[in-house]
Order: sequence, then structure tokens, then C-alpha cells
Amino acid sequence: MSDPIHQFVIQPIIPLEIGGVDLSFTNSSVMMVLAILVSTITLSLATNRKALVPGRLQVLSEMLYEFVANMIRENIGSGGRHYFPLVFTLFMVVLMGNLLGMIPYAFTYTSHIIVTGALAMMIFFAVLLIGIIRHGVSFFSLFVPPGVPFWLFPLIIPIELISFMVRPVTLSVRLFANMMAGHLMLKVFAGFSVAMLSMGIGGFVVGLVPMLFNVILIAFEILIALLHAYVFTVLSCIYLKDTVDLHH
Repeated sequence: MSDPIHQFVIQPIIPLEIGGVDLSFTNSSVMMVLAILVSTITLSLATNRKALVPGRLQVLSEMLYEFVANMIRENIGSGGRHYFPLVFTLFMVVLMGNLLGMIPYAFTYTSHIIVTGALAMMIFFAVLLIGIIRHGVSFFSLFVPPGVPFWLFPLIIPIELISFMVRPVTLSVRLFANMMAGHLMLKVFAGFSVAMLSMGIGGFVVGLVPMLFNVILIAFEILIALLHAYVFTVLSCIYLKDTVDLHH
């Protein structure tokens, strides 16, 4: 059985090192570029005609637009309209990373904590900087929920501060862990099938069981890929709401 961890190894395709820093173009970079190309070309073709009776691609693009727009309206409010480009781009980056990773022998860049962590830190610092710019010192009232007695401040403020600081950790680990766990299971069950099928007729019959489980897991993993793209984006919207409404 092949090593199930091997699918997560970063492999340089075009080695490049500048000043002792490894800037190689890797298999992860290839999938990121592919994700950009697929999403850009698909959405460009979909919106090119702007037909009164939309085709499949135009319907898909309009569904994605409405889906993200509704997500922003429901979680940030009307004041979050200017965040649409950021949220839509974030959703497409995560969605493409999750779905393209389902292609055999493809690399799932969202299964690496460095990628999900970078996306989460981007949202974290965006909330922090935009919140301070828009609200000034009042932004820090976020750590003091309204209606809390003064004598509870020494207890509540550290709890709220810790809750705020761990946002990028929980946001990034949730996505990376689920993507990695799902692909590990797929690889393990696929390895069982291959090992059993090579053991003759009896092994072939027994090998059909993990193969059936693998088919079910693939369908489940596609659902998980869609779900966690939504979860990552909707949580980002909830965090961005702090820049619009401090107490909600």
C-alpha cells in the first residue's frame, strides 16, 4: 500500500532560491494557478454573452453571485456590500482548492495549514485594521459586551480577547483538518482495494467492499468540499461584521 501521506508532500517543479529563501514553483503553486485560470475563464465566459435566456455557465455564475451576495446580506448586513469582491474571491479560492483536489493525482492546497492559515490571517488583520480605521479606539469596545457589570470586566475582557485572537486558528485548522482527513481516508480505502484485488479471486471479492466504501467516501468528500468552502466564507463574513457593527 502506497504511503497515504505522500499526497500532501510539497514537490518543487521549478526550483528557485533567492537569498537562501526557497521560492520554488511547486505542485501546490500549479494547483493555485489552475484554480485561478479555471474560475477566471469560467466566470468570464459565463458573463460574456449576458443573454436574456441564460445558458448553463451564466446560470452557474449568477447562482454563485447570488449565493455570496445573500451570505453577505444575512451575516454582515447592507453595510457589507463593499466586501463582496473580497468575500467572493475568498469563496472561489477555497472552493476551487477543495474541488480541484478531488481530481486523481491532483494536489489539494487547502489541505495545508500554511495556505488556510494565510487566508485566515488575512481576514483577521482585515477586521483589525478596518475596524480601527472606521471606529478608532471605540473598536476595542468589542471586548466589552454591552450590559456587563463593571466588576465582571477583569473576567470578561480576557475571555473576549482570547476568543478574538484564536479566530484565525480555528478558521484555518477547521478547513485544513477536514480536507486532510478526507483525503487520507480515500487513500487508505483505495490502498486496501488495490491490495485485496491482487490476492486472487477471494481477494477480488473482498476488495470490492473497501472499493464500495471509497465510492461513497468520494461523494461524501465532494459534499464536504462544498460545505467547508461555505463554512470558511460564512465565518469570515461573521468576523467582518465587527467592522460594521461592533455589538451584535
